[in-house]
Amino acid sequence: MVLGRHLFYALLLLGSGALESFAKTNPIITKGNAFFDSVTGERFYLRGVDYQPGGSSSLIDPLASSACHKDVEIFKKMGVNTVRVYQVDNAADHDDCMKAFEDAGIYVILDLNTFRHSISRSDPAISYNKVYLQHIFSTVDAFKDYDNVLGFFSGNEVVNDHETTAITWVKATTRDVKAYIKKHASRQIPVGYSAADIAENRLELAHYFNCGDESERADFYAFNMYEWCGHSSMSVSGYFDRLREFSDYSIPLFLSEFGCNTVEILEDQTPDRPFTEIEAIYSPEMTESFSGGLVYEYSAEPNNYGLVIIDGNGDRKISKNCVTLMKQFQKVPNPKGDGGYRKDGLPSECPRNSTYFQAWETLPPMPKEAKVYMEEGAGEPLGIDGPTNMWSPYHSGDDGQYTAPKHPKTKPYPINSTNNSKVNQGDEEEEEEESSSSRIAFTVVHLGLVLAASMLIKF
Repeated sequence: MVLGRHLFYALLLLGSGALESFAKTNPIITKGNAFFDSVTGERFYLRGVDYQPGGSSSLIDPLASSACHKDVEIFKKMGVNTVRVYQVDNAADHDDCMKAFEDAGIYVILDLNTFRHSISRSDPAISYNKVYLQHIFSTVDAFKDYDNVLGFFSGNEVVNDHETTAITWVKATTRDVKAYIKKHASRQIPVGYSAADIAENRLELAHYFNCGDESERADFYAFNMYEWCGHSSMSVSGYFDRLREFSDYSIPLFLSEFGCNTVEILEDQTPDRPFTEIEAIYSPEMTESFSGGLVYEYSAEPNNYGLVIIDGNGDRKISKNCVTLMKQFQKVPNPKGDGGYRKDGLPSECPRNSTYFQAWETLPPMPKEAKVYMEEGAGEPLGIDGPTNMWSPYHSGDDGQYTAPKHPKTKPYPINSTNNSKVNQGDEEEEEEESSSSRIAFTVVHLGLVLAASMLIKF
């Protein structure tokens, strides 16, 4: 993947006049189904890239590395105003990079989870524990004072097929993070979810995050969507269908990943990505419901989506696709005025359970062991290498220490249950009481799991 120098020089020449200096990054707020600059009142559209050199599971925190200064210069030339970072070390120092981003007018939207701290698809109730909440609250603490933090993701593609039950605990996490921010931060930083684009439950998941009490609803919702490939159109790509489906959605929507690479392959074996969807994404038709998006992805990884090649010495080389994206950003302005946003939409109705959607309207209560963090703060950040929350009957956590209760409460009431009002009262005595029948049930399940292990069934 050796690229000619002319691409690099082309970027420099175009970039020298491509982007005027940004003003200071004022905090971004949500209003209706759109984002706005809290000071100027102008509508804000994400024009960004997904930024995690080394891949989304990389152990390198890009916001704690001096190399971020090289990337900021490229972002400025590209016309980027937002980056998404999938994983950070909450014990690291981020002041230098966050200041560089702020000076360049670039916002950060940050995933709170790491590969060691997330809601488990297979054991969501067990993974929702004090270790997990301490970690994500500590990450909030590490970033809450930066004005250019646009928002936090409480989860990314936790649902990636027809099994959706884990999403109940992701929504509980969303609720908890919102409450923690309200109590411990100087501003209410938006919290949302980044969803895989699964056709069978796309609408149910989106409406689930926008239903119920305001304290539980997401502040925004995003899709990882790759339906526009090459020189496509609004109708062929399905964009028109998404607009129709979300014509009444009341919170901000955006594309948290986009940019199909199933296109013509160049001689150097890289995809020729025309990024013609840019014109559609920032058109008046789209901006009635969507607020821009983030191109996947900044750095070249084995998946062939990368815009910039980072060699072993840390030098950056610009690809043809990067130049194409920059030209598209230059060519397509944001709509004038407010882009047709809706300021007074209503929350969604909670979707009923169905073949491809199973979740609970009444969320599980915060683990009582974690409530001290809500009251007193998360305390010292333990970093990406801190204790994991991924407990299971076959894994007792780091250093033999259990990271979750052995007897988790795993059964909130289903959607449309007649018992919702009672559960929402949060009776502490009932929460802590463990009946003999539940202990027996857990023992039976536990013995069954041990038996399965002894039979060499796959863990």
